[in-house]
Amino acid sequence: MKREPSDLALEMPADMPADAAPKRRQMAGIADVAILAGVSTATVDRVLNQRPGVRAVTVQRVLKAAAELGYVMDGALPASALKPLRLAFLLPAGTNRFLSMLGRSIASSQDQLASFNMRARVDYIESFKPELLAQHLRRVGRDVDGIAFMALEHPTVREAVDWLAERDVPTVTLISDIANTRRAAYVGLDNRSAGRTAAYIIARFIGPRPAKVAMIAGSLSYRAHEEREMGFLHLFQEVFPAIEVVGLREGHDEEARNYRQTKTLLAQHPDLAGIYNIGGGAEGIARALKEAGRQNDVVFVGHGLTPDTRALLIDGTIDAVITQHPQAALMSCISIFANLRAGRPASEGTTRANTEIIFRENLP
Repeated sequence: MKREPSDLALEMPADMPADAAPKRRQMAGIADVAILAGVSTATVDRVLNQRPGVRAVTVQRVLKAAAELGYVMDGALPASALKPLRLAFLLPAGTNRFLSMLGRSIASSQDQLASFNMRARVDYIESFKPELLAQHLRRVGRDVDGIAFMALEHPTVREAVDWLAERDVPTVTLISDIANTRRAAYVGLDNRSAGRTAAYIIARFIGPRPAKVAMIAGSLSYRAHEEREMGFLHLFQEVFPAIEVVGLREGHDEEARNYRQTKTLLAQHPDLAGIYNIGGGAEGIARALKEAGRQNDVVFVGHGLTPDTRALLIDGTIDAVITQHPQAALMSCISIFANLRAGRPASEGTTRANTEIIFRENLP
């Protein structure tokens, strides 16, 4: 039977005294670590001396093998390299289904995180309150090694991000970015492109005729929502000038508020031909359209594929959903924090988030 490298590296003679085992482990060398990790001795040397150029997953495999063999007891590795990296994900509280899915995905991925020598917590912060977010960033930053969060554009949040950077606590903005800060990286869509895409879909559904369309945002305090609005407006101005955008309303991702905003829009503009939901709370818009009997003639485009938007795609109320995969966003964050720990550029080896456009006919 083929024997595993770990069996060869750790095997001891049957008559070896029990108290000799620790001494044997301390005598492990780079070659032993390489066998157990399944890599070359050159790779082990690069990892142990914290030089760049090794993939994050390989770094973790080498660190784990070194720990099992007791190699770190010779002082070749700083003790901090083997401590699990403590991460915090700060997400807005509320009824946004996509953010809830993302939070559950993080909470259920602890085994996956452990394979990268990381562990994570998820904190939910009351939405649209920048001072509260800034306070939480500073407080959590005292207990963790890295933070991923959905940013709000505000001076207090920018100051908190830079305060964390001064203390070597890197931050990654998630879904919505923030300008002019020392954040390490951004994980999310190109939101201006997403807004242009939504406008293009709505315009093509409406066809070559004058029409009115409207937008409902969560809050323009989110740079993501502001950039989606800009992209949406600019595409109509550039390509479809016959279509008039009649206004932007904020619904704070709340179904009840989106329901009221849509009722008002339909009353003010009986000929409304399209709605772009920039944030969450799509169910509220759908309810207002159905009550008015307009679900089949108002083109409706939203964000975030969830069980609720999936059902609305199937029944035809929503025409298209622009989305990204929550698990892919989590893996990008893991890769970024692994890169930072290994001294590599934050985004090395990561890919930009893919914008997925989902219609009823291509539902995954």
